[in-house]
Amino acid sequence: MGRSRDNRRGAAEAVVEAVEGGLAELIPDPDRARAWSLLIDGAPQSHVDLDDPAHLSFEYQRRIGHVIDLAAPPGKPVQAVHLGGGALTLARYTAATRPRSTQQVVERDAALVQLVRRELPLDPGARIRVRSVDARAGLAKVPDGWAHLIVADVFSGARTPAHLTSAEFLDEVRRALRPGGVYTANLADGPPLAHLRGQIATAGARFPELALIADPAVLRGKRFGNAILVASDLPLPLAELTRRAASDPHPARLEHGSRLRDFTGGAAPVTDTSAVASPAPPPSVFR
Repeated sequence: MGRSRDNRRGAAEAVVEAVEGGLAELIPDPDRARAWSLLIDGAPQSHVDLDDPAHLSFEYQRRIGHVIDLAAPPGKPVQAVHLGGGALTLARYTAATRPRSTQQVVERDAALVQLVRRELPLDPGARIRVRSVDARAGLAKVPDGWAHLIVADVFSGARTPAHLTSAEFLDEVRRALRPGGVYTANLADGPPLAHLRGQIATAGARFPELALIADPAVLRGKRFGNAILVASDLPLPLAELTRRAASDPHPARLEHGSRLRDFTGGAAPVTDTSAVASPAPPPSVFR
């Protein structure tokens, strides 16, 4: 493990450590006393405020936070599965906003989990279990109909692995969700948006209700960025999701229904035999 003095804050030190996925850096936030950003090989992964775990700094995490807020009545405990852990930001958020929730986090990188637990410890009262296995293998261990909510935010080298993009993977998601449960996924793509269109077509083949939340420039194929997929077997709270996404510091647009179907442009659902990893972001994204 390496530490380097960060001159922006008196005694705060960046923590730099090799993990299975690359070089992890925990960088102190100059504006928040006990807040940190996690980077892997220079790519921002998570932001955590230990004093205020309900604070979500990253745009895409804030949008997923809206989904978590609306997945059940306010404050009601849920059973949640997080595929991809990072700094456990969204699990901490769920625990803070929905006390007594029971959560499973599946994060393959055991060294990263160790680093995060040591440097950014979880609230001892949070009912969060972390398992260091492959996301799809971990999902297969979730009992049928157990989860109110499944959050997928899995990246390896800034790309979502191919086996987490297929219809067969979504069959496992549906199996683990209870009726009316919500699935949300962080998808990343840029022009010409072939990956994103294929992911929407794949989700549409498995879920009757879909929505997509993203920056309008991303949806128009003008730049690389994140898009948040929301899916369920029951109608989604579209009006409130739309309002929240539009009122964020960086406003986003929500697409659903015929406009979202048209967005796929006739893309075919992805299967295990045709799946490929999501595209790598251009270097300019992290500058």
